[in-house]
Amino acid sequence: MSGAGELLTGADELLDNTRQPAAPPALTARAAHPDAGAARRAFRQTAGRFPTGVTVVSTVVDGQPHGTTVNSFTTVSMDPLLVLVSLGRSSRLHDHVLNGWRFAVTVLSDRQEGDARWFADPARPVGREAFGGRPWSAAPYSGAPVLLDGVAYFDCAVEDAHPAGDHTLLLGRAESFGVLSDRPALLFSDSRFAPRKERP
Repeated sequence: MSGAGELLTGADELLDNTRQPAAPPALTARAAHPDAGAARRAFRQTAGRFPTGVTVVSTVVDGQPHGTTVNSFTTVSMDPLLVLVSLGRSSRLHDHVLNGWRFAVTVLSDRQEGDARWFADPARPVGREAFGGRPWSAAPYSGAPVLLDGVAYFDCAVEDAHPAGDHTLLLGRAESFGVLSDRPALLFSDSRFAPRKERP
């Protein structure tokens, strides 16, 4: 009966409309270019409040695999099947994908924080050596590496590419895709990885 009492108390509180609501945070306008560096830092901090999944985007050029960590990824359309990836123009992977016009996306699991950090490290080796010690398989369409410890993959042809500031938006047509695991996906928010919830 204690649970019922708690529920009734909660209902009474909801019905009590005499309480004053908490004041919302003040919205402050930011000048367009007061200090470019400060504006970028504030923008990054604000955008970081939106939690994302984490992926490794990969391609293969002249038989050599390449990959980088990306958290700017989304599905776009069901007809046709389209996804979107935002790649920094200074990324190692950028020109490789545009030269080969195909890529794969591995959605990382909550056990792959190490992989996410590894493929984001600019000091990592290039080519096949970067994937050493990590189980992967070539995607059926692109031949790009799919990390087998991930939770899902998308194997894509580049449908279109749009320059967008210091990034390029890659619209990918999913030629193959699938679920790899039922584990939770790795999440990233506030510039850090979410704590892993252990599963049996």
